[in-house]
Amino acid sequence: MVAASIDLKEIEKFSRVADSWWDERGDFAPLHRINPVRIGFILQKVEGCGLQSLQGLRILDIGCGGGLLAEPMARLGALVTGIDASPENIAVAKLHAAAEGLEIDYRAGNVEELAANRNLQLFDIILAMEIIEHVADVPGFVGSCCKLLAPGGVMILSTINHTLKSLALAKIGAEYILRWLPIGTHDWRKFLSPGEIEPLLRVGGLKLVELKGMSYSPLKNSWHLTDDISVNYFMVAIKGK
Repeated sequence: MVAASIDLKEIEKFSRVADSWWDERGDFAPLHRINPVRIGFILQKVEGCGLQSLQGLRILDIGCGGGLLAEPMARLGALVTGIDASPENIAVAKLHAAAEGLEIDYRAGNVEELAANRNLQLFDIILAMEIIEHVADVPGFVGSCCKLLAPGGVMILSTINHTLKSLALAKIGAEYILRWLPIGTHDWRKFLSPGEIEPLLRVGGLKLVELKGMSYSPLKNSWHLTDDISVNYFMVAIKGK
């Protein structure tokens, strides 16, 4: 039995709302709003790390949910594998991809199982977006991600910083005041600072090359990239060849 970093309570929580993944006004509306920023950032960083385009690149989308990020990556020519610990999420993702005529390798499972496979499949790009704050074993999760990344490959991770500002905005503000997210979506105690994640990447043979923040502008009602990493942030790391 492979040790898994999945938190069953977290999986059950997201499984209950799996049917609303593609509802732009539903429980996952915030992800729909930030998706253009995420996609733009991924494309920019992939090119900046020496990979000219997504065409033909092997991408692993960890915690893929209903496929909000996997589908745009597939449309841009990538060979996408999406993995999620919730079978309900994967069922939704498969149905939606089929309706859109997209070929995406969706799998219900966890990253540790992939990393423990004798026929280890390596990926050029690993995306771990808004997932690490929901796992039970952070070192095990990051270690498995690093193992699955091909030499010279790029890992892009996004999460929420462990700060008082993130408690006020990403937890209390987003869930209790603005009601962007269902109450209980996040546990502030599980938020992680870049300083907690970077050593784990280094142990896995990855070098951190960029930190970038993402903030919401109330006046424009939109998200944008920023140098402020005190709440939402991206980490970009490259594996040595």
